[in-house]
Amino acid sequence: MSEKLTKIEIITRPNKLDELKDALNEIGVLGMTVSQVYGCGLQRGHKETYRGQDFDVNLVPKIKIEVVVCEIPVEKVLDTAQRVLRTGKIGDGKIFVYELSDAVRIRTGDRGVAAIKDIPGEKPER
Repeated sequence: MSEKLTKIEIITRPNKLDELKDALNEIGVLGMTVSQVYGCGLQRGHKETYRGQDFDVNLVPKIKIEVVVCEIPVEKVLDTAQRVLRTGKIGDGKIFVYELSDAVRIRTGDRGVAAIKDIPGEKPER
């Protein structure tokens, strides 16, 4: 495996998903996994009142977007994500970057870069 695989994990506000997805698609990032997650950081949650009772909500709803890239420069993905997601307020999120040792496409057994690239002429089943 000669080309390097990099996983980029972005955790941010749910209302930014569509804008981020569109911006990543524009730079060539087409495949991604999106999860609804809960977490806390500097925000440390907030207080809510339900039927007259105050409750501490320590975990704030977020989304986690995971992408794996090999040809698209990691810095380009990071710059794009920061440009779209930065509001300057606490809660904008975090980005984590991991080097991957391998990837496997289960259906074909392709490994490494071949496992994450689209197969020319192949259309996904619907």
